[in-house]
Amino acid sequence: MAIDNAKLDRIVAEARRNAEQRELGYRERALKMYPWVCGRCAREFTRANLQELTVHHRNHDHDFNPPDGSNWELLCVYCHDNEHSRHIDHVRGGVMAVDEAPAATGNPFADLKAMMERGKK
Repeated sequence: MAIDNAKLDRIVAEARRNAEQRELGYRERALKMYPWVCGRCAREFTRANLQELTVHHRNHDHDFNPPDGSNWELLCVYCHDNEHSRHIDHVRGGVMAVDEAPAATGNPFADLKAMMERGKK
């Protein structure tokens, strides 16, 4: 089977263009700009676990990406999730309102008497 060098050249050129486009993305820029350390828990990252390091937008506006990176901070996925949860709580005014809370459907003590009777035997 003959190798189509022209096709390979096109694939390589496309891969390079795609990589350059990704380089322009805020995540890649932030990873070049900042040390690979979570800004909250100080966990350090390597290439092996870099996918667990995210870019958090400080003002929660993903369209605001100044070139100096002032709206970004690197957070691990756990701290990032916690930050967004805290932001949602703040925007909502704190704890979920009682009428918004789902109704309890289970009773953990439903069979307690029978379990206690079995334990006595």
